[in-house]
Amino acid sequence: MGALSGIRIVEFAGIGPGPFCCMLLSDMGAEVIRIDRSALVGRQTQDPKFDPMLRGRKSIALDLKDERGVEVALKLCDRADILIECFRPGVMERLGLGPDVVSKRNSGLVYGRMTGWGQEGPLADQPGHDLNYIALTGALHAIGIRERPIPPLVLAGDFGGGGMYLALGVLGAYISAQRTGQGQVVDAAVVDGSASLMTAFFGMLAAGKHEETRASNRLDGGSHFYNVYETSDQNFVSVAPTEPKFFANLMRELNLETSDFDQANQDNWRKYKEQLAVIFKTKTRDEWEEILADKDACLAPVLPMSEAADHPHNVARKNFIEVCGVKQPAPAPKFSRTPSVVQSPPVHTGQHTRQILDELNYSDKEINELTSNNVAQQL
Repeated sequence: MGALSGIRIVEFAGIGPGPFCCMLLSDMGAEVIRIDRSALVGRQTQDPKFDPMLRGRKSIALDLKDERGVEVALKLCDRADILIECFRPGVMERLGLGPDVVSKRNSGLVYGRMTGWGQEGPLADQPGHDLNYIALTGALHAIGIRERPIPPLVLAGDFGGGGMYLALGVLGAYISAQRTGQGQVVDAAVVDGSASLMTAFFGMLAAGKHEETRASNRLDGGSHFYNVYETSDQNFVSVAPTEPKFFANLMRELNLETSDFDQANQDNWRKYKEQLAVIFKTKTRDEWEEILADKDACLAPVLPMSEAADHPHNVARKNFIEVCGVKQPAPAPKFSRTPSVVQSPPVHTGQHTRQILDELNYSDKEINELTSNNVAQQL
């Protein structure tokens, strides 16, 4: 029984931040029903088990361009607590599934909308992807090497600025709905969340403590005490003793004088980095981890995904699990009384269509009519 057990969510199939958000909510115990496109039934090009973000929900496949498919979707929303959709602005309205229509039938519903640019604004109707959204907020400009920005996967945008903020937003609105009986629309945009993630750095910039030239600051690779160093086996270690006491521990273990690598002497940071790079290149990644273990020096090996799950700390924390033979991150965070679990492996599109229609009290005759007319599709 997860923390969100008993909460019903309808997810309109999308990509990126929407599925990530619904995975988080499902892992915490919510019942998530995903509405997929009926035209995609039987056309998945790979086994769904290789898309862990789709774990933990059932799938019904509907043709939302047919009013009978829309009616099925509306009936699902009638009994839902939260709706999640990731379409461009106006798409749900054109389908007859906009918040005005749905909320008239279910006034307590939380209507979560996930887009890149938001529901309004000069760019709202424009296409884009994660990299474009974080480019507009200062995040992309701040990440990378001195010569150019480097795309940070989709962590700062789609997942961090998008899916996580959508999850936070719909849960906040759900708590409000429990008090007031009234749902509301949550307009979650990747560009908004990405900007929010930059809050601390905007404060540093205003205070004159952050330079906009990349790799010039304490936390962006500019300093020698918060950086990544190559080791003798072509691997890397992360070194992050930003506090003086931890930095002193590192210097002691490296047989160096703290005063010779003054953290406050920003003019010499580049020289210090070059000197430390030579030292770290003398041993392997694993040797450095062993040498500095329990020394409070803030060093950790830089592990590829293929090795991360086997690190003793991740093993002890049970941070990775295996579902249908696929290694993947475990649900997070951890709860003391209502632990999160993966409710089920990812399923095929339309795998639960008949079951869900039956639960909506459609008769066998009605279900057969819907499926025979391709309004609803069962795998």
